Amino acid sequence: MNQPATSMSPTQLAHRLNELLKINEFQDYCPNGLQVDGGQPIQHIVTGVTASEALIEQAIAHNAQAILVHHGYFWKGEPAPLIGMKGKRIRLLMQHGISLLAYHLPLDAHPQLGNNAQLALALGWTDLSPLYPDEKHPIGNIVDLAAPLSIAALTNKLSTTLSRPPLHISGGNQVISRIGLCTGGAQDMIEQAAQMGCQAYISGEVSERTTHVARELGIDYFACGHHATERGGVLALGNYVKENLALTVDFVDIDNPV
Repeated sequence: MNQPATSMSPTQLAHRLNELLKINEFQDYCPNGLQVDGGQPIQHIVTGVTASEALIEQAIAHNAQAILVHHGYFWKGEPAPLIGMKGKRIRLLMQHGISLLAYHLPLDAHPQLGNNAQLALALGWTDLSPLYPDEKHPIGNIVDLAAPLSIAALTNKLSTTLSRPPLHISGGNQVISRIGLCTGGAQDMIEQAAQMGCQAYISGEVSERTTHVARELGIDYFACGHHATERGGVLALGNYVKENLALTVDFVDIDNPV
């Protein structure tokens, strides 16, 4: 492993990423940026989708001083006391001097590094328009395909790209030329995709109601996995840190079938 050229304090690293992702321009369900200050300079970062106990243990094994994730802690409406599972996670971080940085909606929305942009890029789609065109930082995108795809071809493309078959709910279309996408738990944006003229919509999760919406609005829905659709953003952000801040970064993919 190459030695990093520099180190940064947790607050210095957070400042750089906060500015990059423009976190002050978002109303989110959790704090973005530095969530836990481990109290030591950062040379080595472990990145992952979610700050689970398993990812913390990987950071300890890698001798990392920080974890950078999409899903961190302190979500709106959750109990505040640091007890039980939540307390154990925080205790592990603090005992090993590991900082935690998390970026939720700002990482979904970023036009280059974001989850949606990275999923589209992985699928070979670069000419994107916003799913919500009136928003300042729209989350979700639309792609107009130059060469329309059959349902079977789109299913195969998603399966190959994400290394897992999607759950497909048929809306009755045979050929797809306009696709909406929003990673993670954005299944309810299917109605916006239909209003924007999409024949198909891609997200991570599915609800019972999604089936009826897809059928009644005539839009095919592909549930590709919350975790699977949101690996790209934090991986791209970690690569940005490695290339621009000269820190060592290791992406660790904790398996999650959902």
